[in-house]
Amino acid sequence: MLQKIGFLPGFNKQVTSTGAENEWTGGANVRFRYGTPEKLGGWSQLGSEQLTGAARAQHHMVSNSSINYSIIGTNRILYAYTGGIFYDIHPVVNPAGTTLTNAFLTTNGSKTVTVNVGANTFVIGDIIKFDITGFTAITNSSYTATDFDGKKYMVISKPTSTSITITMANAETGSATGQGAGSGGVRFFQYYHVGPAEQLGAYGWGISQFGGIINGALTFTLDGALGDNTSGNNGSATQVRLNSVTGLPTTGTNFVQVGTEEISYTGITGNELTGITRAARGTTRAAHLNGVTVTNSSSYTGWGSPAANTDSVTDPGLWSLDNLGGTLIALIHNGECFEWDSNSTNATTTRATIITGAPTASRDMLVSTPDRHLVFFGTETTIGDKTTQDDMFIRFSDQENINSYVPTAINSAGSQRLADGSRIMGAKLGRNAIYVWTDTSMFTMRFVGTPFTFAFEQVGTNCGLIGQNAAVEVDGAAYWMSDNGFFRYTGQLQSMQCLVEDYVYEDINTTSNELVYAGINNLFGEITWFYPTSTSNVNNRCVVYNYLDSTQETSIWSTNASSLFTRTTWEDSSVFGLPHATQYNAGDDASFDVVGNTEGSSIYFEHETGFDQIIASATSAIPSSITSGDYDITQDQREGISFRGDGEFMMRISRIIPDFISQSQDVTLKLDLRDYPNDAATTQTFTSTPTTQFIDTRARARQIALTISNTALSSNWKMGTFRLDVHSGGRR
Repeated sequence: MLQKIGFLPGFNKQVTSTGAENEWTGGANVRFRYGTPEKLGGWSQLGSEQLTGAARAQHHMVSNSSINYSIIGTNRILYAYTGGIFYDIHPVVNPAGTTLTNAFLTTNGSKTVTVNVGANTFVIGDIIKFDITGFTAITNSSYTATDFDGKKYMVISKPTSTSITITMANAETGSATGQGAGSGGVRFFQYYHVGPAEQLGAYGWGISQFGGIINGALTFTLDGALGDNTSGNNGSATQVRLNSVTGLPTTGTNFVQVGTEEISYTGITGNELTGITRAARGTTRAAHLNGVTVTNSSSYTGWGSPAANTDSVTDPGLWSLDNLGGTLIALIHNGECFEWDSNSTNATTTRATIITGAPTASRDMLVSTPDRHLVFFGTETTIGDKTTQDDMFIRFSDQENINSYVPTAINSAGSQRLADGSRIMGAKLGRNAIYVWTDTSMFTMRFVGTPFTFAFEQVGTNCGLIGQNAAVEVDGAAYWMSDNGFFRYTGQLQSMQCLVEDYVYEDINTTSNELVYAGINNLFGEITWFYPTSTSNVNNRCVVYNYLDSTQETSIWSTNASSLFTRTTWEDSSVFGLPHATQYNAGDDASFDVVGNTEGSSIYFEHETGFDQIIASATSAIPSSITSGDYDITQDQREGISFRGDGEFMMRISRIIPDFISQSQDVTLKLDLRDYPNDAATTQTFTSTPTTQFIDTRARARQIALTISNTALSSNWKMGTFRLDVHSGGRR
């Protein structure tokens, strides 16, 4: 008999395939719309260039003359995109430039050039730009003014406190066999430092030196004095003899501590440590008397050596972007804040400049509307003194005055310190309030006017934000990803039911939490969180919530682990009509504007454009697939009596009748056949063309899972209602 097969929208990864009867269990590059699965829309590259570094923020705005801008902040450069072109608007530390004389040192056959810039604050990875005003030549060098004028280079190293090195596009071919002399007439501009491309665990200093105490470690005594030399016992051998070696590690390279000296060893013979190396782990060799204490320090590290485990995290290079009318406001994470006038007639040829009077170290920033205050989060208690940065402190400007932050009787500037949490993670402007998250809690910040300006209220606990960009606001509701689940706030805090929660949280890189990026696609009612898995330092997976089709009873979630759909930023369609996003390629340094780039590059995409991926002039297919949970025979008709199946009876499928609402190319149908849940599946594969009426099969099993997939160019499909010709095949 013919049976319709239907599956609930969304993925269920919380149960086994057998437990997910009538549900989908996974897929790639698919979405749910009106309860039905379909292939994702395609995307195409905007602009022909790749940006320098990892894109970490994106913001769309419109100038007073109706020019649409997309602002993209990478970990190295701030860009303004309009009309298919990327413009560098990054602020510089020295706006007038710094003039150098005899600046360049080159070596024949090498691409490395040393630049004598004087005392500086450059950090490896920073950007330096040259302007050649009176350049003549570099003595005995093949490099000319063209190689430097208007060019940007990445700082590769700092050999001294007054010099940096850069990497040229081509090696020196001049006649010099050593270093050539420099030349005058050179100006350089130093780009403000943003931060690293990735977020990595940091290793603190060890505890076995610098007055540290080793608790619970095995102790012994020297059997024979050690001299202040490279040898061991009594200065005459290469062994260290102890009164006992019971309990000491015997394989690999291990360590003991004598006084303040660390000694490594690779073997034990009798009571002697063999293969020793004195003054290990950066310590200093010293003489030691017979009978002094020797401590097993193999599981400890010395002062000046990194600890074995990460105990802190270095934040990646992040931006906070917003606009006050036609003025862009751009904050470097834990750094300075800048403004850029999009209304200027020469906007694309000018740079962002520092906001006078604003804090110089803040974690996050936004513009409060409609009251028009510039608000800083995790900022300084004393403006201009970075040492006073307080991760829980909020400061806001006077109304419509981004240069005034000191409260007076006649202005609305002010400040507030939050009480619950250790640091503010992020903030988002909502319909009726600003939502502020710490690492543990959620607060609202409402404009109330004089004399208090803003009222603060804690509205949630144990619901902190996982990363600065992990929250969105939709139709008066805030949605966010926490360290321990997904939450929604609509005036009341709600923990969201998520049937892919374990799949996400059991394989997420918690060290790289600041890379999580949430984006809205209102065309399809989707919120997507892009995140890195436990084995990745970049975003390589996403989880999607369909807020438009979800109900109180049914939450629609899906996941996507496709390597094609990895994004570091996302901006909705409100300004440009379609969503825009960025993809970071850590191993591709081919950015268009920085010579010697080592930070990888980012591609800028427009989404929902056809059904393929277009990068430059290359078009490639976007493979898609979706897999169901196990299906078993629902009833068996025998002499007018109905028997509920639930896997009790084998079933025979003799025919599949596919049904697609739309189908432009061939689609592959795969049946996974099992008699028992732990059996290895036997598969049958079929091709369904746009004109296929039915497919004859000879499938027999207790439970069957269906997979729909497609890999063709310019293909699209949207599933309808499939039917199977199913017969009972007995109990065995």
